[in-house]
Amino acid sequence: MNENIIASAAIFKKKNNARNKIVQNTGFAILLLCIIITILFLGSIIYFVGVNGIKIMSWEFLTAPPRKAMTAGGIGPAIVGTFYLTIGAILFSLPLGLSCAIYLSEYSPKSIAVNVIRLSINNLAGVPSVVFGLFGLFVFVDYFHFGVSILSGSLTLGILVLPGIISASQEALMAIPQSLREASLALGATQWQTIKRIVLPAALPGILTGVILSIGRAAGETAPILFTAATFYARGYPDSALSETMALPYHIYALMTEGTHPEKQTMIAYGSALTLLILVLLISALAIIIRQRQRNKMV
Repeated sequence: MNENIIASAAIFKKKNNARNKIVQNTGFAILLLCIIITILFLGSIIYFVGVNGIKIMSWEFLTAPPRKAMTAGGIGPAIVGTFYLTIGAILFSLPLGLSCAIYLSEYSPKSIAVNVIRLSINNLAGVPSVVFGLFGLFVFVDYFHFGVSILSGSLTLGILVLPGIISASQEALMAIPQSLREASLALGATQWQTIKRIVLPAALPGILTGVILSIGRAAGETAPILFTAATFYARGYPDSALSETMALPYHIYALMTEGTHPEKQTMIAYGSALTLLILVLLISALAIIIRQRQRNKMV
C-alpha cells in the first residue's frame, strides 16, 4: 500500500514538474518575444532618424543659425535653447522633488491626507503636457510677467517632470532597508544625519534613474514650450533667462507643419531630430556615469 502511494506521488510530482517547466519556458519565450519586438521598434526609429538625418549633418549645421526662411543654415540656437530649457527644468524640479520625496517617505505620518497627496502626485504625472503649457502661460508668462522666455519654459517643464522625480525618488528611498536607519539612530545620529549620510547615498542610483527619465521627457516636449518659451525663428542665441528661444522639438514641429519649402525643410527636420536624440543620449549618459560611480562607492 505504501509503495503504491509513494509511486503515485512520484508520478504526480514528475507530471507537475513537467507542467511547471512548460509554463516557465512559455513565459520566458513570451518575455523574449516582447524584448525582441521592443528592440526592433527602437532600432527602427533610430535607424530611420539616423539614415535621414546624417545626410545633412555638418559642423555648420550644428552651429550656424537658420537662414533663408529656415531652408538653409543650421540649428545652433535651437540646440542651445533646448539645453538651457532642459537644464533649467532639472535645476528647478530636482531640489523640490527630492525634498518632497524625503518628507513623504521619512517624515510624514501615516494618514489619509498623506495618501491623498501621494495619489494626487501619481495622477499629476498622467496629465497631458498641453495642460502644463496652459498653466505656464497663465502663471509664469502673464501673472509673474516673465513673458515668453527661457525662465517661463524651464519652470513649466520643471513642473511637468516634478511628479516623475517625486515618485522615483520616493521609491528609491523606500527601497532602503529600515535596518540601516535603525542602526544609524542606535549609534546616536539624528534623523536628518541618518537621511543625509546613510539613506540618500544609498538611494542616489534610483533617484538618478528618475532624473534620467525626466531629462528625456523635458528635452522632447513641444506643447509646454509652445506657449511659454519657443519662438518660430531667431537669428542669434539667447542672451538672458528672459529671452525667448528656439528649441529643437518646436523647431521640428514648425519645419514639418508650417514650412513653405517642404523638400528642403524636411531634411533639416530629420537632422534636428537626430541632434535632439544625440543630445538627450549625451545628457542621460552623463547621469548614468554618475549613477554607476555612486553604485561602485556603495559596493
